[in-house]
Amino acid sequence: MIDLEKEIIQLTGAQSIKNTEVIQTLWSGYGMIKRYLLEGGKYPGLVVKHVDWSDQSNHPRGWNTSTSHQRKLKSYQVENCWYQEYSSLTTGQCKVPELFHYKAIKDGLLLIMEDLDHSGFDLRYNPETVQLDQVKCVLTWLANFHATFMHTSPDGLWDIGTYWHLDTRPDEWGDMRNKDLKAAASAIDQRLQDSTFQTLVHGDAKLANFCFGQANQVAAVDFQYVGRGCGMKDVAYFLSSCFEEEECERYEDLLLGHYFEALKQALPSAFDFNSLEEEWRPLYAFAWADFYRFLDGWSPGHWKMHGYSKRLTQGVIEQLE
Repeated sequence: MIDLEKEIIQLTGAQSIKNTEVIQTLWSGYGMIKRYLLEGGKYPGLVVKHVDWSDQSNHPRGWNTSTSHQRKLKSYQVENCWYQEYSSLTTGQCKVPELFHYKAIKDGLLLIMEDLDHSGFDLRYNPETVQLDQVKCVLTWLANFHATFMHTSPDGLWDIGTYWHLDTRPDEWGDMRNKDLKAAASAIDQRLQDSTFQTLVHGDAKLANFCFGQANQVAAVDFQYVGRGCGMKDVAYFLSSCFEEEECERYEDLLLGHYFEALKQALPSAFDFNSLEEEWRPLYAFAWADFYRFLDGWSPGHWKMHGYSKRLTQGVIEQLE
């Protein structure tokens, strides 16, 4: 029995490990996430995120640079910090997995966490299967997350959250084809950073990182890019992962209205919500343009670079001019 399995049995009081299952390999070959099904003890199962950076040469789009490697290393350190220092501050309205144990190992680390499937969050959706009600539930999760961490200092996290943040993506910026957007990239980023109302953003709030219960309860995973930011970054990126052009256009007002209503309910009654909404609503387009900038350098022609996102981005460029 490998040391990890011994450690899991000791940690949980389980009699044995019945079965293991690879949930997914980590991006660019940096390890894997496995489910362990247990016999006896505290938990029927748990999830282990095993990060291994000893061999890091397998990026699916060819971005195997020192900058890329260092960004990923920091992202796992950030995730560890998030789970140890911040995750316990969340509520049931923005559920995240409980961290049971952390261990540093040679060329990597282990995060041993609650298995959300066993906690009732065993449903997953993709853009073809997700319904509007489920999209609204995730927006409610995001609103509660942003309310919980409003004006929180990102100590140990990313100074600026999101995996596509401009300062961490010089290679992609250098390869941009849209020259007007390339020239405006810094100003777009600065406008988002200059927002008076800053919170912690999830930073990779795509549909695939949300787990659902039978009654549309929601939990989120993957906190490698959590850090300071305007909440519109999470909202725009999440909607980009759910819908194509026509639905983005059709549901924009409805879903932004739902998010802001949920945010209002989640914030203290004395909070200056009207000022926040007045500031953040126009920044929705800036958040789209910021992500579009990343795609233009990282994966030109990506399916999210559709007419809706292009129109929002062009409108932002014209505002700045």
